[in-house]
Amino acid sequence: MALQQYNKFPFFFSGILGPTRLNGLQMPPIQTMVRWGHQYAPRSIRNQKAQKGRVPIPIGGSLRGTQLEWGEYGMRLKDRSIRFHAKQLETAEQILKRILKPIKAARVYTRFCCNVPVCVKGNETRMGKGKGAFEYWAARIPIGRVLFEIGGDGMRKELAEHALKQAAFHLPGKYEIIVKQTPKRLGTTLIHETPITTETSKMNYQEITSTTTAV
Repeated sequence: MALQQYNKFPFFFSGILGPTRLNGLQMPPIQTMVRWGHQYAPRSIRNQKAQKGRVPIPIGGSLRGTQLEWGEYGMRLKDRSIRFHAKQLETAEQILKRILKPIKAARVYTRFCCNVPVCVKGNETRMGKGKGAFEYWAARIPIGRVLFEIGGDGMRKELAEHALKQAAFHLPGKYEIIVKQTPKRLGTTLIHETPITTETSKMNYQEITSTTTAV
């Protein structure tokens, strides 16, 4: 009789341990940041909010990400380090796919990760009380890194250059179109021109810091 009475109410649950209130059960935590909120959103994050930070400058001699890996043509950042909005990168990728759509075997590869959550506070808000709510994802891309690669059977050089130029037109910064034979880049220096030394790294750091603006 007691269990039948409890079953009449929606806020009671009859289980192995007897009638239990649903309010006392441990419900799974609700995620405030949806994984599929954007196609570039990371699969797992450590913190929901992060400091603004700075875009790293490769002064230690790292050449990772400065050459093509999968495609035949690519676009590489060559003037300064930039923090990109995920919407900007998405627009550039859509332009590449639209121009290369007639080629059935065309592929577009992305070489970045939007793992920086950007928080924004409302207009005319007083100072203090936190840094604001999550607004969008961003990616810190240093100078000399490859952003997009394209390739596939039947890819003509003229069409590839046209697609990459149109995508670069909608992104901040200056870019260069590279191929498999293009040498690696350390900051503003191509590796085949000058060997990597301590003086070269210092010169690159001075040139980049003088031209880099706060983002």
